[in-house]
Amino acid sequence: MRDRRSAVLYVCAGLCALLFAVLALLVATGSTLAFDRVVRNNIHAWTNGALTEIAQALSFVGSAILWVPALAVATTVFWIIGERRRAIALAIVMAGATLLDNGLKLAFHRVRPEVFFGTLPDTYSFPSGHALFNLCFYGALMVAVVGHLRRPALRIALCTLAALLVVALGLSNNYLGVHYPSDVLAGFLAGGTWLFFMCGTGIVMSSQNSLKRRT
Repeated sequence: MRDRRSAVLYVCAGLCALLFAVLALLVATGSTLAFDRVVRNNIHAWTNGALTEIAQALSFVGSAILWVPALAVATTVFWIIGERRRAIALAIVMAGATLLDNGLKLAFHRVRPEVFFGTLPDTYSFPSGHALFNLCFYGALMVAVVGHLRRPALRIALCTLAALLVVALGLSNNYLGVHYPSDVLAGFLAGGTWLFFMCGTGIVMSSQNSLKRRT
């Protein structure tokens, strides 16, 4: 069963990597500019004060100012309760995500679009770090925690909540105009590649898997 699960996760990682490669090629050749422009213009047409405040709050929640301390708290809690493998796994996932994001940004050197609200970060645009980091962090945390939940309904609720949060955090940057839509999609694909790979190796695993290995 473990080998079959790992195979599925590796296939998912490979699919994400393939889609990212295709998207990266399209971005490099300028083929996504029309798509990015249409999506940005349509999003901007629906802006209002309330939505802007929500998007700014979501962008803050998804920033390193919050996820780095949240990572420190999560790893500390796991370490204290004896789940040290899980604490190390979270740290490895986010360290790898940081290297991946910085490496890809330097490789593509994509200049950010004109901002709608706020100020532009002084980093490159492709891929979206918000999308990549939050998918890796909340995805890995969800995998680690979901095994503690005995009721299937709670597991589904947690997975759904994590997915909605990650998508909302990524899309908030499109609303604010600090990223092209293709940047956010690329962030999700790059983050998905890394997270699926880490889950496939067994480094990131659910608590139920951990308990089975101990018994």
